[in-house]
Amino acid sequence: MAGSTGVSRITWRSWRSWPGSIAALWRSSLQFRTVSITVVFSGVAIVIVGVYMSVSIGNDLFQSRLSQVLLDSNRATTAAQGVLDSSDATDRVQVQMLLGSATTTISAASSSNLIAVFRVPGQEPSTVAPQDFSRFGASTDAITPELRAAVQENTAEQHWQSVALTTEDGGKIPGVVVGSQITLPVAGRYELYIGYSLRDAENTLQFVLQTLLIAGVALMALIGAVTWIVVRFVVTPIRVAAETSQKLASGDLEVRIPEKGEDVIATLARSFNGMADSLQSQIRELADLSEVQQRFVSDVSHELRTPLTTIRLAGDVLFDQRDSFPPATRRTAELLHTQVERFELLLSDLLEISRYDAGSVLLESEPTNLVHLAEDAIDGMRSLAESKGTDLRLVAPGGHLNAEVDPRRIRRILHNLIGNAIEHGEGKPVVVSVDSNQSAVALSVRDYGLGMSQAEVAHVFDRFWRADPSRQRTIGGTGLGLAISLEDATAHKGWLQVWSSPGHGSCFRLTLPRRALGPLTASPLPLPPEDAENTLTNIVRTDIGGGNGGQHD
Repeated sequence: MAGSTGVSRITWRSWRSWPGSIAALWRSSLQFRTVSITVVFSGVAIVIVGVYMSVSIGNDLFQSRLSQVLLDSNRATTAAQGVLDSSDATDRVQVQMLLGSATTTISAASSSNLIAVFRVPGQEPSTVAPQDFSRFGASTDAITPELRAAVQENTAEQHWQSVALTTEDGGKIPGVVVGSQITLPVAGRYELYIGYSLRDAENTLQFVLQTLLIAGVALMALIGAVTWIVVRFVVTPIRVAAETSQKLASGDLEVRIPEKGEDVIATLARSFNGMADSLQSQIRELADLSEVQQRFVSDVSHELRTPLTTIRLAGDVLFDQRDSFPPATRRTAELLHTQVERFELLLSDLLEISRYDAGSVLLESEPTNLVHLAEDAIDGMRSLAESKGTDLRLVAPGGHLNAEVDPRRIRRILHNLIGNAIEHGEGKPVVVSVDSNQSAVALSVRDYGLGMSQAEVAHVFDRFWRADPSRQRTIGGTGLGLAISLEDATAHKGWLQVWSSPGHGSCFRLTLPRRALGPLTASPLPLPPEDAENTLTNIVRTDIGGGNGGQHD
């Protein structure tokens, strides 16, 4: 027992000493560091490639199996509907037998025993309609309400959903449930669901992942071994050069590196040996000159000691007696005494000049109500709107509407946005919305005109760009309005973003921090606008100006 305890203590101590040993090896061994770094980065690359390959293979396997499942399900449904359509059953027993025959056909055509049939809700009651049934067993909950709702709403389409199927032993396997509708004579419409197991695809994917893992580990081991061998050939001459350098530093000027071959390492050895020869020669020359220098320094010091002492004493006397000197001489002494201060002042001036070169925009921020600004802008643009037959509307539900902004710049943004909405709104209403929360204030201008494509939206803030160059400007713009508006928003640390859909108009949203230059995390107004929900399939959305443009409170 005592012997076992002693062995355990030795093993524990050896394990505890490993981190220190590895750290020491890392610091002292270039070969170990090179091999470690190579293996680590190679491992990261192999992991990235492996993950990409596994995801790609998994997606391909799933899509291939899904296509086969949909094809089988469609074939089975068509075959079953053919059986039903060819029958003249009228009573309950005949219809029940007909449904059983159709179920057998579906099972044979789809190669699946997971079949469920439910009567579509909302139909008139029928005494001959067969009862709902399901062969899914413990996997009946795989038929979700969402899938049933989709099948009930679309009679002519197949709908599928990826689910987890329950096995006989209670385990879970991946699967797919495909739903469609069939029509029974006299009984009406029924929902048909066929379940397919994806266990084979999962097993294939697991085999591929295991193969990739083994190959990756083997590749990393091979890379490490090759790197170790290659680095050893390079590090050995460097180690010899380091040892030779240490001997030279210790005073052994006769040591040299062996010169072998004509490669780069041999060139390094010859260069090192040449440097050692030159160093040895210079050291000898310096040793000879050192004696001369010592004598020269001694002589010069002796000859200059007296005049230097006299100059120092004279300087001290001048400084001590500066108050008795004439003004010019006293000023000279004061200037000599304050040279350090002058240099400090000079540095301070240079730093100050560097601040002047920052080029930042100076905002004249003040508490401002965006609703009032919007009202003023609308009043100013009302005559133009009336000439275009456009109805200008203001929507302001209330809230913390005051913000610390530069009203002149925000008024300019409003003027540009409303003017563009009127010009491109095709005489339809233009809605100006203002809302806020505790940290931000937002304003949006929504028109229902021609809208813009994705390519046009990408250039909407470019200077001198126009969506339709042949279109005549109504408000006499220069082509810089939106570009200037974007700069004004950026100066406030705000966002200016745009959503547009061809044929459904555009919406520009300005979001500003309520406190000057404060942070922004979300906008109080939604983008796309709420009335664009019915046109989601045709939306072309681009957020410009930075920030989390898609979020709102």
